[in-house]
Amino acid sequence: MIANVINDWQFWQLFTEYWFWGGCGGWIVASLIKALIASFKTHKFDFVYLVSTGGMPSSHSACVSGLAFSIGYTEGFATPVATLACCFAVITMFDAATVRRAAGEHARILNAIVRDIKELKFKPAQRFKELLGHTRKEVVWGMVTGIAWATVLGLIWR
Repeated sequence: MIANVINDWQFWQLFTEYWFWGGCGGWIVASLIKALIASFKTHKFDFVYLVSTGGMPSSHSACVSGLAFSIGYTEGFATPVATLACCFAVITMFDAATVRRAAGEHARILNAIVRDIKELKFKPAQRFKELLGHTRKEVVWGMVTGIAWATVLGLIWR
């Protein structure tokens, strides 16, 4: 069944659509900005930042806001599909700034506990990833990045 989908030309047409590149391109642009900011701080380019969570700007926010605005630009903002895309974007950005951020704080506390256990000569557990979520500032700048990308891409695409 999957082979039939992949062999269908309409599946591959997805990758030629403005909406796809509005969202996916927003993710790519935000990830590149995040990697460049990190490289200025560390004085070396690390490809990990292209696929990592957390950091400035939020790639998740750039992706969903780029998708929502590219749909809004082409289909109209007062349409059901644009409303759905905006709701999806708001939920994703809220999650990035609250739930995932709280999980990152929990990981920071757990890592401190693991450090304390290690000092007592116990075998520590594997470290938890602390940079999971985003600050509100990172989410807002991710949203701005996505909207800017969708706007520029829309001007070029037409």
